[in-house]
Amino acid sequence: MSADGPIGPSTAVDGPISQANEDISARRPEDLLRMRELAAASGVPGPTIKHYLREGLLPEPVKTSRNMAYYPPEFVERIKLIKRLQEERFMPLKAIKNVLDEDPERARAMLELGDQILDRALAGERSRTSAAEVRKRYGVPKEVLDRLAELEVLTPNSRGYSPSDVKIIEAISRFRAGGYDEQIGFTVYDTLRYKSAIEELVRQEVDVVMERLAGEVPPERVVEMLEAGAQPLKDLIAALHTKLMVAELERRS
Repeated sequence: MSADGPIGPSTAVDGPISQANEDISARRPEDLLRMRELAAASGVPGPTIKHYLREGLLPEPVKTSRNMAYYPPEFVERIKLIKRLQEERFMPLKAIKNVLDEDPERARAMLELGDQILDRALAGERSRTSAAEVRKRYGVPKEVLDRLAELEVLTPNSRGYSPSDVKIIEAISRFRAGGYDEQIGFTVYDTLRYKSAIEELVRQEVDVVMERLAGEVPPERVVEMLEAGAQPLKDLIAALHTKLMVAELERRS
């Protein structure tokens, strides 16, 4: 992967901290940044940057006095990378430090891969169906749709529902038509059981993709693999559900 890309260039502070400390100590103060300048350039508050320093995510600054320290401009990209790994990949600081010390390019590859997967996924979610059309088409009461939105099972915006939302609404409509309704105890809260289980499954799937493919397979190829695997994955989950349902019923009989 090229060092120059959407994630930012490689810098002198990539890699092991000890080597970076030696490089920085040889720099002149006029070539460095003060904390307020570093915070402004990176968009990360000074207290957060100081926390990164305490956790060993950044090399030691050049100190000219007890209360004055200077930081190399290369810190800016590393700080942005750390923040993105925290916020977009939910990685703890200890894990981020290990990745940056061992292979900073892999950290950039993870973000680039995640961006491409997200862009492709969002491309299929941009169209919207109005709430009025959804209610007319599927006959699901407004209060049910509103409650599903409160539970974040659905995520409509001012333009209506995404294609994924519409598929969920269609499935709920079919459940209701089959007799799964409030009169016998089935409510929108039953969807949370599936939402919770699938959230954990998806987290594990993303972890596996990032760990095995980031930096090893071109992002475009990873996206193609995920698209090719979408229907087999649905079939696998459906078959496993049936198999496990039968096994559970047999266990209880």
